Amino acid sequence: MHQNTPKYGADAYPFEQRKSWYSPVADAYNRVRPRYPEALISRVIELTQLPLSSTILELGCGPGNATVAFAQKGYKLLCIEPSEAACQLAKQNCASYPKVEIKNSTFEEWELAAERFNAVLAATSIHWITPEIVYPKAAAALQNNGYLILLWNMSAQLPSEVCQSLQEAYQKYAPSLLEKYDDREMQIQSLKKFGQIVTDSGHFGGLVSEQMTWEVSYSIDDYLLLLNTYSPYIELKPQQRDNLFASLNKTLKQDGANSVQLSYLSAFHVARKMP
Repeated sequence: MHQNTPKYGADAYPFEQRKSWYSPVADAYNRVRPRYPEALISRVIELTQLPLSSTILELGCGPGNATVAFAQKGYKLLCIEPSEAACQLAKQNCASYPKVEIKNSTFEEWELAAERFNAVLAATSIHWITPEIVYPKAAAALQNNGYLILLWNMSAQLPSEVCQSLQEAYQKYAPSLLEKYDDREMQIQSLKKFGQIVTDSGHFGGLVSEQMTWEVSYSIDDYLLLLNTYSPYIELKPQQRDNLFASLNKTLKQDGANSVQLSYLSAFHVARKMP
């Protein structure tokens, strides 16, 4: 019962609030937010043909969930992250990769290094920067024919019968979240909108988009921790959130279960800087 659409991001919160939005849940984000499937990363590299000598600018790297995947392959990265807590985690996670630099700044406030980068990467983060700023500035940072790479992990989906069993808890403690629930079809539509925004910016062309679904098992405790990192839950009042999670925990564990099977939709958009 959560969403991952443009409604949560630059359009929803003031600039100062966006800077530290995930700071209170940075440790949980680092622990339970999924990394990006290796097949997705490999496909992006196959499409872009980025040589290992490339330098990548990453926007909103968080604790480095996508950063490490590119660093492992040997790329040089400059990562911009507004949350100080996330920056510290990213530095820890990338400590063994000397070609990675983490900078605590917003992209808006970052001093532009014009035409320096071969690719600009944003992993489930570009919607936190206003389109009027992010697309022209990203294009300006790229060398000629440089690439914009957007990676996405949409919010986790429970099996429908499990969703059904949780309806009562949501109805009682957080009915607003029922209205905001994104099913798989809505997630696919959100991805299409994100791609259209790239094209409509006028700075990038030749958009290629692909997606994949995959499943993973979470302990119930880790699943609830995961929910705690999604914006609709961050917005809840602490007591309301505690009551909801206690009820969800009780329902999920009532038949002796200790884990849940989650389905993820992951995707990428790749586009080239327009001449």
